[in-house]
This record gives sequence, C-alpha cells and structure tokens, in this order.
Amino acid sequence: MKNRLKLLRAERDWSQGELASRLGISRQSVNAIETGKYDPSLPLAFRIADVFALRIEDIFLRDEEGAGE
Repeated sequence: MKNRLKLLRAERDWSQGELASRLGISRQSVNAIETGKYDPSLPLAFRIADVFALRIEDIFLRDEEGAGE
C-alpha cells in the first residue's frame, strides 16, 4: 500500500524517531511503513491519522491493481 507518511512527516520537520515516539512504535517501523515494506494495522493507521489530524484515506493510498477488489 502506498502512503504519504514521509511527505507529511517532512512537512512538519519531524524525524522518523520523533514520529515513532508520537505513535509509540519503533523508528524502524516508521521506516518500514514509509518504504512500503510494512502495512500498519488498522489501530495503528488510526493513530497515524490522529497524529496528522487527517483521515486514513488522506495518508494511505490504494494500489491501483487492487482498487476494484
């Protein structure tokens, strides 16, 4: 799943460590989400949305292949 996490984090001038701290996860987990190697659980996706004051669908983008599934 694609996401805008790195862009949103950069707009706030937060390091991966700062975002990880706000989310209660490791910096490595933030990196894995940003690079698309790991899709967050639904509860974590809601926490991410809350931290950025956005909707989940404003952060996480559907892969075009799976859009109709």
